[in-house]
Amino acid sequence: MKTLKLIPFFLLLILSSCSSVTVYSDYDKTVDFAPYKTYAYFKPGIDKVEISDLDKRRILRAIDDQMQAKGFTKSDNPDLLVNIFTKSREQVDVNQFSAGWGYGWGWGWNPWMMYGGNQTTVSTSTEGTLYIDLIDAKKKEMIWQGEGVGTLTRDIDKKDERIAEFVGKILAQYPPVKK
Repeated sequence: MKTLKLIPFFLLLILSSCSSVTVYSDYDKTVDFAPYKTYAYFKPGIDKVEISDLDKRRILRAIDDQMQAKGFTKSDNPDLLVNIFTKSREQVDVNQFSAGWGYGWGWGWNPWMMYGGNQTTVSTSTEGTLYIDLIDAKKKEMIWQGEGVGTLTRDIDKKDERIAEFVGKILAQYPPVKK
């Protein structure tokens, strides 16, 4: 009976481990975010980002969509400068399954062991991190930073959707709610 009570917990654990994007944010607690209404991109910083120009444009379009949805407008004389930074790393997952002799789930002779009961699978994925920095344009000080971490895709049909998800979840935390 205890096992049945644990099944929903394990399902939740499995689903949460597949969560698409994990986000974090940090900000200057002394800043009043209400007066900021316009933005522009911090070109020197964005030019240094080491990703393809196609992905860079996808990220900037997604930021434009989110900022405009929040009531911001692009300006040549902005209140905020938006900068981005990215990181990525390859993840290798090795899973082994052995259906043979030994301790664990049951005991005894296993006929499947003779027919390749040991199984190893290796999978790789790329985990990416996107940082979005908001900088006070007059003071040239960062006032807010959002970070999103998740698995990247190489599927061209899903890239726009995936990048929009990253940016949307990150910028959902702006402006910060003061406690």
